[in-house]
Amino acid sequence: MNARTRKYFSGAFKAKVALEAIRAVKTVNEIAQEYGVHPTQVGQWKKELHEQAADIFDAKRGPKPADPSASPERLYSEIGRLKMELDWLKKSLGYACSRADRLGEPPRTTDPDSAMCTDRGDAFHALCATPSCHTGRAGIDIAGTD
Repeated sequence: MNARTRKYFSGAFKAKVALEAIRAVKTVNEIAQEYGVHPTQVGQWKKELHEQAADIFDAKRGPKPADPSASPERLYSEIGRLKMELDWLKKSLGYACSRADRLGEPPRTTDPDSAMCTDRGDAFHALCATPSCHTGRAGIDIAGTD
């Protein structure tokens, strides 16, 4: 018993065979024999190329498809999510800063060129809601507690 395996052809190979069939320099049988495929398959690929050839050129013209990732609803929901996350971080870090102040630690100072606390190098301390801790770059109050 002779078991045959199914052949899979790449798109480039199919296009090459179909273009040669469209040129009509050789017969379909000659092309099929040359490339090792069935003549019916060559005819199908030729027909597909004829049908889809117009789509190749139509895709280049006309309005560009809208980017679904830039939809206003998605962007507004992302803004809302980020605001909630920032508020949560401010609240959490504000609690940590106020707890440190209650424990008697000296107030932290901020380097004016960065938003990092110079005592410990704690980058998240810049979001602290405690006004006595520090403000952000250029004297802007990051926590919004003016």
